[in-house]
Amino acid sequence: MRAAQSDLPLVFDDVSLVAGATTILDRVNLTIGPRAPTLVVGPNGSGKTSLLRLCMGLVAPSAGALTWGGRTFSPPTRRAILFQKPVMLRRSAAANVAYALAQAGCPRRLRAPRAEELLERVGLLDLAARPARHLSGGEQQRLALARALARQPEILLLDEPTASLDPAATRFVEQIIITAAQSGTKIIMASHHLGQVRRIAGDVVFLLRGRVCEHADADDFLDRPATPQAAAFVRGELVL
Repeated sequence: MRAAQSDLPLVFDDVSLVAGATTILDRVNLTIGPRAPTLVVGPNGSGKTSLLRLCMGLVAPSAGALTWGGRTFSPPTRRAILFQKPVMLRRSAAANVAYALAQAGCPRRLRAPRAEELLERVGLLDLAARPARHLSGGEQQRLALARALARQPEILLLDEPTASLDPAATRFVEQIIITAAQSGTKIIMASHHLGQVRRIAGDVVFLLRGRVCEHADADDFLDRPATPQAAAFVRGELVL
């Protein structure tokens, strides 16, 4: 049996995304490779979510080319995306994961044990029978991660997954993300939290007004930013 082709590297070649008269992303040139997590940062409205949607294949570039592993088209079977406010199905936590497993093609006889394994991985096994919509915000985000991981993705795209969580819930979610990365899943994650960048990132993409202003190793970006705009952002100043 032939091994599945990798979706990495993910390459943006002069990619723009336009909606009406608004340019959301402007001539983006970027290569995202395997290994350590890539965190996408920038002010609100800089294009972070749109970049993730392009990576997933949910939208097509208005101009330029986007390739996955050298291919201009790749079905999103090896990618998963988690938005900031995931939608919970009207069923138990375990049934939410079982549904994701079914959608991923997992045989019926394997779904229950696999769902248990995934719930244990995100610390929710004791809440398997609880209705998903009765879980706390942090628990719902962890359940959403379990559903995403049910796809066994090569690339996991995360849109500010801890934005509305308290510090304890944030650390729990971060540990799940770090563990997934250590297991070989490529994490591409939008964040607005520089402490989170330092804890998680291998490299950082800094977006400003829809353009890549800087792409660097996390330590270089945080401690030795190469552009005045990045330096101001790291200092916590308003960057427009």
